[in-house]
Amino acid sequence: MLKLNLVNQLRTTYKRCLAGQSLQVQLNPTEAEPAYPEIRDPSFKARKQKDAADWHEEIRQVPTVEEKMIKINMPRYYGYKVVDFNDSKIPYNALPLTQHYTRTVVEDLELPSPSASASTSPEVADQGDKNTSIEDALVKATREDVIEALEFAHDYYKHLEKLPNSTQPSDVERERILTQIIVEQLNRTLLQALGEEYKHLEEVEVDYNPRHEAFWAVGGVDPPKNVQNSKKGREWQKDDANESIDRLVQYTGTPYLSLRHRKQLSPWKTPAESEDLSLSKQLPRFKHDPRTLGYSTKHQHATNVPGYWPKGNEHNFGLLSFQSRAHLQLRPKSYGEQDLQEALHALAIKSSYAWLLAQANYNGFNTYNELTYPMNTQTVITNGREWSFYEYQLNTLLLHGNHQEENPRVNFCRGTKPLPLYAEISSSGKCVDFNDTTLRQLLNFYANVPSIQRSIGEQQPYVASDITAYENTEQRDFITKTFKHLASNRPRHLELPEIYLWEKLYKIDNKNRAMEAKRRFFELDVNPWQRPLDQHDKEYVPRALRPGVRKNQNRFKKTYYP
Repeated sequence: MLKLNLVNQLRTTYKRCLAGQSLQVQLNPTEAEPAYPEIRDPSFKARKQKDAADWHEEIRQVPTVEEKMIKINMPRYYGYKVVDFNDSKIPYNALPLTQHYTRTVVEDLELPSPSASASTSPEVADQGDKNTSIEDALVKATREDVIEALEFAHDYYKHLEKLPNSTQPSDVERERILTQIIVEQLNRTLLQALGEEYKHLEEVEVDYNPRHEAFWAVGGVDPPKNVQNSKKGREWQKDDANESIDRLVQYTGTPYLSLRHRKQLSPWKTPAESEDLSLSKQLPRFKHDPRTLGYSTKHQHATNVPGYWPKGNEHNFGLLSFQSRAHLQLRPKSYGEQDLQEALHALAIKSSYAWLLAQANYNGFNTYNELTYPMNTQTVITNGREWSFYEYQLNTLLLHGNHQEENPRVNFCRGTKPLPLYAEISSSGKCVDFNDTTLRQLLNFYANVPSIQRSIGEQQPYVASDITAYENTEQRDFITKTFKHLASNRPRHLELPEIYLWEKLYKIDNKNRAMEAKRRFFELDVNPWQRPLDQHDKEYVPRALRPGVRKNQNRFKKTYYP
């Protein structure tokens, strides 16, 4: 009886509240309409999308560059399973997959004619018809120096081969060594020859064999069989078993040489051209598993490294990089010339995209937080004799989930066919059939003046502070140490738990050891891959070093994970 009276009282109170609300709305018609909470989709798929969006927003709100990278790695203690992109392996027919995984449109780059005036310096840009003679004068002035640098590089390489302790390298390694010498000598020669007229070359930072790494997520890929079977075994996921998923990609490369500047190169595509929805629809879609082409997968932490550390470096925009094509020697000739050209395009696209993505990461952007301005770079692929020139413009980083279909922005890459710089070096050490057209294009890349300089707020809209702004020394040291440890990709001190073959046979497949105590991780329903980054034993602090009066407290060092 007491429960019935209580229910009746609640019903009466609820009706009075409703009547009061309706009466208030009638008496005050001029007031604003009441704000109701958003009606959310309670389905499993909608909740997962909401959780992902909240996590992406949390990454954007993290104040420093180092903590953003730590935040991205927080879900995985042992690292992510990623598709291994690198600069030394390009499978057959790799261009469609590369375009899909970088959202890139490929175009042809027009070669400079002897009468062109594209590479004139800003000091002489207003001299009208004199530009042609100035460019020809630059070509003539640098021609002899470049030829001398080529001859010196070949002579020096022959000297290295004659050393008594030198081993016999493979053809690929031999080409890498020779091209490294040629690129370094040409870079030194052109910086000296053009530095007086093009002042931006006096400010560039030169990186030799830098470390270029980038991490991103790609949507629109068919799920592998194990993912399909896993979803089909769960009632709330079996309807989505065949839907496309996101694949994580990790690029790792080491170019011969790269140049960086504190200003950006000017974009050659307008925002309207980069947001053309028709171009987005025309991009190739490679939905199959990348392993079907020959790419491999591995487990590692997400890293974004453009060749330098984020703190204390103002030259954080790429100007020019030189990539190797030595591994293309191993490509079967039966693939044909067309596939060789597509392989060069694929190498230029993924190396340029990865370098710009890593630079964007140091400015606060990442694969889950979109760019607010375009970024450009120039890429040269060479074996010393043949040179391919590419320009790349990065407009978008959102490639995951539904962005693969809904994102109107695309990235652009334009390049040339391989151009010979010279035919050969004769037995007497002289350069034969030197090509001025190739030299002119190389001069254009060096003479391309970076002119865009943004304020800190515009350049880094998602970066609130630097770790040097933290007053807590222990916090600064923890963030720096954790960030560099993740970037090093060293293995954990304890290996990942393993399921042995006898356990697979007797415990998982056939259940023949029912009386044995359940102690293994798979018997306790523990997935070691789901272990978060902060799930570990904290560092012990000796009693004599503990701060404060009560020495029994604070026995472990405090962590500062974002």
